[in-house]
Amino acid sequence: MAAPRSWALWSFCCCRLSRVMPGCRIPGLRSSWPRSPLGARPLSQEKRATETHFGFETVSEEEKGGKVYQVFESVAKKYDVMNDMMSLGIHRLWKDLLLWKMHPFPGTQLLDVAGGTGLDWVLGDAEELPFDDDKFDVYTIAFGIRNVTHIDRALQEAHRVLKPGGRFLCLEFSQVNNPLVSRLYDVYSFQVIPVLGEVIAGDWKSYQYLVESIRQFPSQEEFKEMIEDAGFQKVTYENLTSGIVAIHSGFKL
Repeated sequence: MAAPRSWALWSFCCCRLSRVMPGCRIPGLRSSWPRSPLGARPLSQEKRATETHFGFETVSEEEKGGKVYQVFESVAKKYDVMNDMMSLGIHRLWKDLLLWKMHPFPGTQLLDVAGGTGLDWVLGDAEELPFDDDKFDVYTIAFGIRNVTHIDRALQEAHRVLKPGGRFLCLEFSQVNNPLVSRLYDVYSFQVIPVLGEVIAGDWKSYQYLVESIRQFPSQEEFKEMIEDAGFQKVTYENLTSGIVAIHSGFKL
């Protein structure tokens, strides 16, 4: 893994696709790295050494990708258990609603970024997707986009790989719109979630980063503007659970 990058695990799924095997090539995947079985294109080295945030910590852009990678390496084994504990299972309802909005049908070309669903998995950079232009009908990303170094670039890549008429859907933590709920949510986030992380996963720091990264993510309106700036039209969002999370939607028209 290269530290400057915003690495993500994509799942690529559609009707009648076989699993990617070493030496095979997914249709529409760009030219391969040397010795790469997944056909991911080589990544440019043009990003500048500027500063960004990692939770409340200020780090260089070169550092952030590696730090995020380490967080998810650390929490992977207890990831689903912790999600259930932290949200009391409500995260499953949020994801079900995302699927309901997507309404996929047989033959739909789906790209799920920073996820683990689908038939074929590709490891790479959300800011430089290794797929051809105009390839997918739907692009989804759930609880992942706040972890990339350059959100604007990830959005531009989402727009590029979608077909004309394709849909972008993002499920992400957002800003609570009820003052009372907001105060309770802050207490729970900073005083309970890291403790749960320590007790269940043996990892306080990763869950401290989780709650800090949520506070650093743009508001619903700000993120809506970023999606529009990436070229999407008919951009909307729906708050869930008083704005703890929101589903953002946009179309490539």
